[in-house]
Amino acid sequence: MAADDDFSAPHPRDLIAGLEKGLQVIEAFDQERSRLTIAEVAERTGLTRAAARRYLITLTYLGYMRHENKQFSLTPAVLRLGQSYLHSARLPRIVQPLLYRLAYSLEEAASCGVLDDDQLVCVAAVSAGRLVSNTLQPGTRVPAYCTANGRMLLACLPHAAVERFLERAQPEQITAHTIVNKERLALEIARAREQGYALVDQELELGLRTIAVPLRNFRGDVVAAMNISVHAGRMTAAQIVERCLPAMIKIQVELGALL
Repeated sequence: MAADDDFSAPHPRDLIAGLEKGLQVIEAFDQERSRLTIAEVAERTGLTRAAARRYLITLTYLGYMRHENKQFSLTPAVLRLGQSYLHSARLPRIVQPLLYRLAYSLEEAASCGVLDDDQLVCVAAVSAGRLVSNTLQPGTRVPAYCTANGRMLLACLPHAAVERFLERAQPEQITAHTIVNKERLALEIARAREQGYALVDQELELGLRTIAVPLRNFRGDVVAAMNISVHAGRMTAAQIVERCLPAMIKIQVELGALL
């Protein structure tokens, strides 16, 4: 590698615009918009209609899209992209066995996630026989501000980064418990930083309570967060801290020596 190579800020001539735009087309599809027309893809990506059409035709030819009644949708082949990360990345492979042990020792669902911009992406999960939420699956993306893993990771960012996040954030009232006031959200992030864990009570889903701790590598850098999720009808917020946090801290320490 040349000494002046900087992959975080590459020169425009080193970028392949077609690849970037093709990935934007794939990312245009989500839970709310699983089927899109050419015009809708063009609008969501900023491409011309002609360009969007070519990308969609190419992705259909490659097996990543299907076309029916003038609408396009993703095929399961797209999962290969995510599976490549899960199978090759070091973090999920190291975390999964200890996450399994934690989940079954507490008989509660556990997951591990990382920040991707302002979203929390689940990279490993164990249900331990309790399916408390469909969001606890590898590859699932949820807002960081209203999840325990996400809020814990936000709390581990430098203060300036948290301030920038709060400036651009537009919290939505997902449930009656979701914190949307930015001043209160800032206080919750600061509280998580101070106490070393984040507790979120039914802000993403009604009936879902979660507690999270940060995961650090051997250098002390935060690389992910790990949580336990329980049904609100079975355990109060205080009981989650009392029953789950000690076991989580033990796994946290073990993972710190492995990551």
